[in-house]
Amino acid sequence: MSTAWTPARIVVLLGLLVLGALTGAAGWLVVDLWFPGGLLLALLALFGLFLAGRISTGTGIGVGAAAVGWFLSYVVLSLPRPEGDFLLGSSGIGMYAYLLGGSAIAVICATMRLSPDRPVSAVRPRG
Repeated sequence: MSTAWTPARIVVLLGLLVLGALTGAAGWLVVDLWFPGGLLLALLALFGLFLAGRISTGTGIGVGAAAVGWFLSYVVLSLPRPEGDFLLGSSGIGMYAYLLGGSAIAVICATMRLSPDRPVSAVRPRG
């Protein structure tokens, strides 16, 4: 996609924001449910979402939209409920690993360089 703010681009970014919130909410709940496997599953889902955002928009703004949705799901789920308890507890290392790992994956996907005009080759040119 081009770098202009077209209606199609705005719809894609809003879709990535919503997908980020849904993926984040599912990830936050899965991390506590199945700790080692749930953490890896949630981080893989984030990597797929952030990479799809990067590829679909062609810039890092797609990753940013998905990351904002992901972080907003964390904020909403960590607010205290009217009953006085929390949906997300910060008692385990899984929450911090998911927060740090998701942030690192977002930065990696936002700063990666995609070259759509030529295929990727494993052979280095001499020169």
